[in-house]
Amino acid sequence: MKLIFRTLLLSVFLCSSVAFGQLDDIVRWENHAEQVNDSTYLLHFNATIAPKWHLYSQFSPEDGAVPTEFNFTENDAYTRIGTVEESQAITAYDKVFEMDLVFFDNQATFTQKVVVSDPKHVIQGTVIYQACDDRLCIFREDAFEFKLSADAAAAPEKQLQATDKEKAAALRLDLKNKDFLASAATADPSGGAYFNIFLLGLLGGFLALLTPCVFPMIPLTVSFFIKQSDNRRKGIFQAVMYGVFIVAIYGLLSLPFHFLDSVDPEILNTISTNVVLNVLFFAIFLFFAFSFFGYYELTLPSSWGANTDAASQWKGLVGVFFMALTLAIVSFSCTGPILGSLLASSISSSGGAMQLTAGMLGFGVALGLPFALFALFPTALDALPKSGGWLNTVKVVLGFIELGLALKFLSNADLVAHWGILKREIFVGLWFLISFLTTIYLFGLIRFPHDGPKGKLGITRTGFGVLTLLFSSYLLLGLVSEENRLKALSGFPPPEFYSIRVVESECPLNLNCYKDFETGLAAAQAAQKPILLDFTGWACVNCRKMEENVWSDPRVYALLKDEYILISLYVDDRKQLSETDRFQFELPDGRIKAIETVGQKWATFQAVNFQTASQPYYVLMAPDGTLLNTPIQYTDTQTYLQWLKDGLEVF
Repeated sequence: MKLIFRTLLLSVFLCSSVAFGQLDDIVRWENHAEQVNDSTYLLHFNATIAPKWHLYSQFSPEDGAVPTEFNFTENDAYTRIGTVEESQAITAYDKVFEMDLVFFDNQATFTQKVVVSDPKHVIQGTVIYQACDDRLCIFREDAFEFKLSADAAAAPEKQLQATDKEKAAALRLDLKNKDFLASAATADPSGGAYFNIFLLGLLGGFLALLTPCVFPMIPLTVSFFIKQSDNRRKGIFQAVMYGVFIVAIYGLLSLPFHFLDSVDPEILNTISTNVVLNVLFFAIFLFFAFSFFGYYELTLPSSWGANTDAASQWKGLVGVFFMALTLAIVSFSCTGPILGSLLASSISSSGGAMQLTAGMLGFGVALGLPFALFALFPTALDALPKSGGWLNTVKVVLGFIELGLALKFLSNADLVAHWGILKREIFVGLWFLISFLTTIYLFGLIRFPHDGPKGKLGITRTGFGVLTLLFSSYLLLGLVSEENRLKALSGFPPPEFYSIRVVESECPLNLNCYKDFETGLAAAQAAQKPILLDFTGWACVNCRKMEENVWSDPRVYALLKDEYILISLYVDDRKQLSETDRFQFELPDGRIKAIETVGQKWATFQAVNFQTASQPYYVLMAPDGTLLNTPIQYTDTQTYLQWLKDGLEVF
């Protein structure tokens, strides 16, 4: 069972404290050679991976995470036989990359077979790899060596040339206000995730209250407890306990998912991204929708309701509990589709079973609260609207909502399988159609089986019709206007790049950015603007999430576009530096590292100046090297916006 702050807190600590001398805390390598015969050896690379982090396979798909790569310093003393073999990996779908990724958790073993002509020779090379947790990534290149015999010759020490020292010195910035680096910490963006899903469940429960299966039960049940009890105090107590038991019943429904989650923490994510299951959810939600439209009723076996109703005649709290259970069963035709929506959306999130429990508890609170409140204040029952045709209208509107949710699951399957049938514009167009049909239904232009006689439209129904018309207009603008990014629906439609019209840019969101620090610094000095230093990666999952979900916020986007000079440094860029730009760099432990690629340069630049190796990592600084505030990592929109504003004020 996952606790609310569970291991994610450990990941946050690891990510925010990864320093130059602590990089091995994420992936620790232990290497040894196994002699098979006189000339054949197996070189074993054993990786121990920090909890909740993934080390990616050598066979990570194109455009996915950076694959692990072993580069051997070849010579005549040995010959490699075949390629590096690896232990069994995990394959799971990643929502940002929109593809299956192959990775390792906890442990990984890689093996290379070699035939050696001179066992006194030391086999050397480097391993390049990426590791990510659910928020941050690191991109590293570590040196390795194997001494195959006790008298193996020591590897010759590399000597730094004057030009190497000069280029290494150029990487170091004369930073001011370095105290900000010591206090750098990452805010937990998911701290409110459980509360958010609780609110979602609460909303679902309130919607369920407004259905024909539940709403009429409120005054009947409360009146029953108050009138049938020996005294009013006892009646109030039983009604309150009735509400408490409703909450408990819905909370208990999530317990099986905690068992699944503890057996395999990846199973809920695997379920949520499975193509077959998403198509199945699509079909189920269509079935739910037409049930709400009134073409048939969803019911649990009648014996369940009969048995629990009989048990509800027992005296005391046991009888009250079975009365609550009876309500849950007999109201299933209305609550079932809403519960199904909640269950599916919770499983699809990264919080697993704990988020599902939060949502179910919210649903139960919304259903149980009215019974407790009206028992305490029975005169308020007179203020409740009378049952009538408006309850069926609520059901039909919920049916349209179920249609929209059904499309979301079909979209998930489409993205996973790369069918290309539900691109962003098609998805939004279908949502527009559903919203427009809801509008004309609310205005009485179309009818469903259980609708009563056509009469004059009430103010409430007309008001909701206007709201759905406005929503339809918003969706239509999102179809025809590139300026309207449908930010309010972020996370529901397919991503912007999964589009019929694809706009490619060298910089995120078509911003003006620099991918070289010196060039960006010169631009900042000329414009006298502060610098946003963005340490990112082509294969950094959460870098893309920040760009798509946070940077795209109009308020954040305006600051990035007009107030800051954006310098994006890609630490996993494999582009080779020119011969004149390559150099040798001495690490704090005395090892010599060759800086040969653009990514190696910027990864070293980040580690040297900011004592961290995780991405995304954002720094605000003046052109003279003055840090404006504490660097920040993966976070939410409001925190990031305030961070940018604070930096401007200091500047």
